[in-house]
Amino acid sequence: MQSTNGTAFKEWAAICAALGDGLQTLIIRKGGIDEGREGFRVAHHEFWLFPTYHHEAAAGLAQDASPILDRAQAQQRPPGTLRLEHYAVVTDVFHVLDQERLTRLAGQHVWSPRTVEERFSYRKPGLFVLAVRVYVREEPYLIPDSPHFAGCRSWVDLPLELSTDRLSPALCDAEFDRRRRQVQQALAADSRGTLA
Repeated sequence: MQSTNGTAFKEWAAICAALGDGLQTLIIRKGGIDEGREGFRVAHHEFWLFPTYHHEAAAGLAQDASPILDRAQAQQRPPGTLRLEHYAVVTDVFHVLDQERLTRLAGQHVWSPRTVEERFSYRKPGLFVLAVRVYVREEPYLIPDSPHFAGCRSWVDLPLELSTDRLSPALCDAEFDRRRRQVQQALAADSRGTLA
């Protein structure tokens, strides 16, 4: 793990909470409209999770995820401040081209089936699935928000490198390894997967 990191990855706040709680160990991404013709790329293999609220809605999450959404919204900082408390290390990257394979991930994330389907079908079929090991910082960083962070894009550069000290894994090694194998088994036969 890097000792400091100045890169953050935008994700719905409820998904950040689910990752931090160990309820899921994967990120599903198509890419934002500001990411250009090439679309999303895994530009970094370690990053802070940057919770967003703009596109997030209960309809985008599984029915039983409403408590996670409620908690994430309750933790939203006042305008002008960001809370960074989750750090992710990518262990596997899959580019999934068969939508049926994504259904095998049901129960391993809190997105609704409709959200996954819409992301898969947007523009041209396909999604990236990242298996991530998530760590939680006991004292979250609070940093000023900035217009520099705006836009529909996955990656943002933070104004400074943040130390990765005082991080605890969301899941123990054995449980993370078990979940990681489940993702690999669900996706490997069809997808172009790479290990980080």
